Amino acid sequence: MYEKYLLQLEEAGKIRNLKERSINCYKNYVSYFLNYMEKHPEELTCQDVRDFLLAKKDDGLKATTLNLYNSAIRFFYRNVLHVLWDDITVPRMIIEHKLPTVLSTDEIDRLLDATDDLKYKAMFATMYSSGLRVSEVVHLHYDDISRTNMTIHVRETKGRIDRYTILSQKNLDLLTEYWYKCGRPKDILFPSSWSGGYLDIASVNQFFKKSAKLAGINRHVSSHACRHSFASHLFESGTDIKYIQSLLGHVDPRSTDVYLHVSNKTLLGIRSPFDNPEGGES
Repeated sequence: MYEKYLLQLEEAGKIRNLKERSINCYKNYVSYFLNYMEKHPEELTCQDVRDFLLAKKDDGLKATTLNLYNSAIRFFYRNVLHVLWDDITVPRMIIEHKLPTVLSTDEIDRLLDATDDLKYKAMFATMYSSGLRVSEVVHLHYDDISRTNMTIHVRETKGRIDRYTILSQKNLDLLTEYWYKCGRPKDILFPSSWSGGYLDIASVNQFFKKSAKLAGINRHVSSHACRHSFASHLFESGTDIKYIQSLLGHVDPRSTDVYLHVSNKTLLGIRSPFDNPEGGES
């Protein structure tokens, strides 16, 4: 019943040069919405979207997930149904911005030691040592690793801007061990054992949480903690925040400034006025 509309959604995404995974996400979210509403698409209104999102919120979905539904359905309404979108009826939900989770170097070591699968161990090490997102590490290719320049060419970035980041010798040694022992992949660096294509991001995150649990890390962490830890540890070691911004591929400096708040370095040496002698200078 909805195949025609999902094909139109795919075409609308392609003509706007959206990434394939973005188009697939949109199709999945819209398909779920259409099946949930059980209405002909031409009869849908913005009030239907509002009711759907409120119902899903009551089911316990987080604001970030609800906003993903919002974006997908809005794209569908505008570009397939050609329905005027009402941001007042269907506003984006406010997201609480919490400080990123940062692992200590000891926790990173324990995490890697607890990861017995060499492929995932090499992936987690690369995410930490080079500051990669999980979506970036799964899209790495063999030719992206430069042993001559000790750099990694990151192509599938969030902002669609290619960048280079650092490659540590310790990580290169681990990548080399993985490459020799795991089939010597020549194209995709970390191919799926089942399809030979790109690994599913959800499966990588699931494996990361398993390793974190085995490592005795009891806090709620995701694989993105590797990237956060990379940035925070660089800052604490004295690396200029501008270089960290470049390595992370942040276009907006405010995205990097969060590490000023999570790093102990920013707090060291700052004296509370409560500890100053009365009338004294700080």
